[in-house]
Amino acid sequence: MNEAALLIAATLASGTPLAIAGLGLLLNEKAGVLNLGAEGIMLVAAIAGFAAALSSGSDVVAFGAAAVAGALLAGVFGLLVIWLNTNQYATGLAVSLFGYGFSAFVGLEFVGKKLGERQPFEVPVLADIPFVGSALFKQHPMVYLAIVLALAMMWFLYKSRAGLVLRAIGESPDSAHALGYPVRLVRLAAVMAGGGLCGVAGAYLSVVYAPLWVEGLVAGRGWIALALTTFATWRPARVLLGAYLFGGVTMAQFALQGAGVQVSSQLLAMAPYLATIIVLALISRNPTWIRINMPASLGKPFHPGT
Repeated sequence: MNEAALLIAATLASGTPLAIAGLGLLLNEKAGVLNLGAEGIMLVAAIAGFAAALSSGSDVVAFGAAAVAGALLAGVFGLLVIWLNTNQYATGLAVSLFGYGFSAFVGLEFVGKKLGERQPFEVPVLADIPFVGSALFKQHPMVYLAIVLALAMMWFLYKSRAGLVLRAIGESPDSAHALGYPVRLVRLAAVMAGGGLCGVAGAYLSVVYAPLWVEGLVAGRGWIALALTTFATWRPARVLLGAYLFGGVTMAQFALQGAGVQVSSQLLAMAPYLATIIVLALISRNPTWIRINMPASLGKPFHPGT
């Protein structure tokens, strides 16, 4: 395979979990809930998906188990911050720490185990096109699902009535409540749906991308996905593009090493996180732009009847 085509293919594969998790977190934030527990949710879902894949031999079962695990853990977070009005930032960090410890404990017996060989997937006819076929059409179905998901979320948020209600709750929950909309239930549904997507992203890492289990497998991708929502100014298409940008930065380090560039491996490993910090710093220079695009009630508790 041509090296450039290989780099493009690797970028798409690397950006896919960021895109899926980022879209899930975008859904949370459009409803006004900030979930800092994405890293922990992805870890718990990753070990759930890996265990399911190992026992069943089915990717479908693995992704289903991971989505349920992610949705349930996000549901616990949602109950705490939406009904008990705990601090969203502190609760999210607690979920992240819990997920790291719980996944490490549960995953002890799975360390060192690998999944069996999977049949390579390719799009008929299109995969035979020179260069383009190798770069774009020999990917796992989840890569294409991430693109479809971004398009579906654009339609949902900006073209459907349910999406309009969700965005209205994210902007002014008091006004939505006064109009009779169940603000808390809608927020909980958004949080659990977002957690389910984070779960799918975690399973992609342990079932498809690796495919194995090691402690801390997610390796900070939950935090990058969280940063993606700000980077994308809360727009699904930009989340997708941002995910591929960060995926490309991640893959570039391996390309540079393969080309014999004499750069410290530690510095190359820092590249995706350094890129995240630089992008956020640049965006933060224009707080007015962020304020215009950010959901007005993001991170703020809602108290019915007050």
